[in-house]
Amino acid sequence: MSGDGETPPGAREPDGPAGPEPARSGALTGIMELLRPRASWGQLAGGLLCVVVGFAVVVQIQSTKRDTTFATARQDELVGTLADLGQRSERLRGDIRDLEETKAELQRDAQGDAALQEARERAATYGLLAGTLPAEGPGIQLLVQDPRGGVRAGDLLDALEELRDAGAEVVQVNDVRAGVDTYFLDARDGVEADGRPLRAPYTFLAIGDPHTMTTALNIPGGVVRTLQGAGAAVSITPRAKVTVSAIRSP
Repeated sequence: MSGDGETPPGAREPDGPAGPEPARSGALTGIMELLRPRASWGQLAGGLLCVVVGFAVVVQIQSTKRDTTFATARQDELVGTLADLGQRSERLRGDIRDLEETKAELQRDAQGDAALQEARERAATYGLLAGTLPAEGPGIQLLVQDPRGGVRAGDLLDALEELRDAGAEVVQVNDVRAGVDTYFLDARDGVEADGRPLRAPYTFLAIGDPHTMTTALNIPGGVVRTLQGAGAAVSITPRAKVTVSAIRSP
């Protein structure tokens, strides 16, 4: 009977109360969620700050240890350290003196080389001006043919002076090297240059700017017209390379 609390035949007794089991499962899930690692930008920044602070602390400790090394050293150790520093300083001063001496020697050598080079250049310039050295360079050839013998010493001197005024650096007339004191004289058999006889045709080899010298010789009433008036045939040939081989005695 149902009134006695007995279970009717065929009915299944319940396994137990259904309420407490779901509650325990939900609590466990909440705990797992709390324990699960979560990283945010704030946490990463805090961790990096801790690393930097720790590194700074280590560096400060090491620096403090070094600073206290001399404070805790014995007197003989300090004396030895000071002596070692003095020896190192002396060696460095010696190295500095050696380097300064080497620098001074190099400067003297450089100045000596520069002076020698300048002296060589001056000697070459003086040699060209004095006519004691051969030369070559761009220039012209002035050929004066005198079939009637009408060319005089003054005409050749005018030609030389005109070439010099036009920038000729080196001039040779036939086989005579012209110098600063070169002169021309009329002789019985023709013209003499520095005491040496010249024979027509008269050939001037001049080193300088070809265009400038050619223009100067061809100016109206200039050297070319004067020579032509004396019965000479004149031709001017610019050359990329003119060789002056005649030299004067020192």
